[in-house]
Amino acid sequence: MQKAEKQPLGQVVEDQNKQATEKTQNELALVEAALYVAGRPLDLNELCQILKTRSKNKARKLAQTLHHEYTVRNTALEILELRDERYVLQLKSDFTPHVKKLVNRPLLSVGPLKTLSYIAYRQPVSLRRVIEVRGNHAYGHVKMLKEMGLVGSERSGRSSVVKTTEYFADYFALSHDTVVMKRELKHVFESFPKQEDSSAQNG
Repeated sequence: MQKAEKQPLGQVVEDQNKQATEKTQNELALVEAALYVAGRPLDLNELCQILKTRSKNKARKLAQTLHHEYTVRNTALEILELRDERYVLQLKSDFTPHVKKLVNRPLLSVGPLKTLSYIAYRQPVSLRRVIEVRGNHAYGHVKMLKEMGLVGSERSGRSSVVKTTEYFADYFALSHDTVVMKRELKHVFESFPKQEDSSAQNG
């Protein structure tokens, strides 16, 4: 019976290191793919699910490594670490004005966007008040905005109070402080051209 040839120890270590490096690169690519497809901030729990691991420390190290790689590359894209250990892959703000006209579809159509703007500027605001101002079609808007994670609601007596989420602030690069956010929104609204009052009721 022929004996199996033994590999030199150095070769074994080299092969193991190579496998470990390949595994890490695959995991980094997986985190990158997840952030790209999500198009929103992902927390460590979500990254752990993608990586099929229970180790938040592992997910954190991979995300931070990827963040460093993007910083070194100095490309138009960046990975940011947000509060509560969430990570997002996004276009650097310097490039947005130059390429925004190439976006095929806006995140929201005009009607839901107006409802979202009203909620953001008046929050916390009762659902009843949103419907009074925006019309009955706003029920559908609020439902859609909830499904997208942009607004949330909670019971207050017999009514529901609606307000924006952290994801909303992150997506539109606004402050998480509601008072500061409203000031930022005021500047945004003032930059829009004046429209007829009737258009505010449409959509």
